[in-house]
Amino acid sequence: MTVFERGWLSANNILFTGTGDTAVVDTGYHANAAETVALVERALGDRPLARILNTHLHSDHCGGNAALQARWPGARTAIPPGQLAQVRDWDPVALSYEPTGQFCPRFHADAVLQPGTETVLGGRGWRIHAAPGHDPHAVVLFQPDLRLLISGDALWENGFGVVFPELEGEHAFAQVAATLDLIESLAPATVIPGHGRVFDDVPGALARARARLAGFEADPAKHALHAAKVLLKYKLIEWRTQPLDDAYAWLSRTAYFQCVHQRFFGATDRRAWFGQLVQSLARSGALRLEDGVLHDA
Repeated sequence: MTVFERGWLSANNILFTGTGDTAVVDTGYHANAAETVALVERALGDRPLARILNTHLHSDHCGGNAALQARWPGARTAIPPGQLAQVRDWDPVALSYEPTGQFCPRFHADAVLQPGTETVLGGRGWRIHAAPGHDPHAVVLFQPDLRLLISGDALWENGFGVVFPELEGEHAFAQVAATLDLIESLAPATVIPGHGRVFDDVPGALARARARLAGFEADPAKHALHAAKVLLKYKLIEWRTQPLDDAYAWLSRTAYFQCVHQRFFGATDRRAWFGQLVQSLARSGALRLEDGVLHDA
């Protein structure tokens, strides 16, 4: 098993090259798809890629699916349950790509990763567990003999992914808590997160995640503001530079920003609110604003 730790634009990729079928779990963002294919090619050598699996279908976790399928047409792709029809019909709204202002090339799916079952990776059985919260359809993969968890965005070393259902008015913080409880009950010794380095201080990570969740539960507007800044920063990583007016135009037509602004910050003019987001990210060092142009930092 090889873990390709990627930058924040692309989720980490986990490649299995041992006995049995070769497989990759999560494939990064479309903008980095050529690099993803090159990494997998280099590791596989003459062997073909047999399987693609996704912990969930956010664009940074499955954006390389199409490129990998084009390179290895025989690769079979398994996704979490609940979105198979949306993938087969290709609904970029239901799949979250248009609402987040992101893009994912169309790919095909052959099967689902059914919670409560096992899948074999690297010659070992990995148990599939539902992990809703960040994404209602997400799964995590656990190898009990090695006590190794592939957590997607359910748990990072310092937190977890934005709880997107909350932005839409659904109550999903309790699902995040339940998923953290599930991870604690599995007692992994090592976690391979969707973003960031592999880590083994799982109790510490769970404590930090629960503290973060408690803060969001106490003040949902804090979570909404965090989500808006994350989405803007993420897009700027892709853009690298963008005129301020063009960035505002993108925000104005992106559904999640409209939803967050209306639900939590509607008393502030949208352009002024956008300016506050930019200034907050600039103060934290996440971007630079120079002569009316945003620059990733």
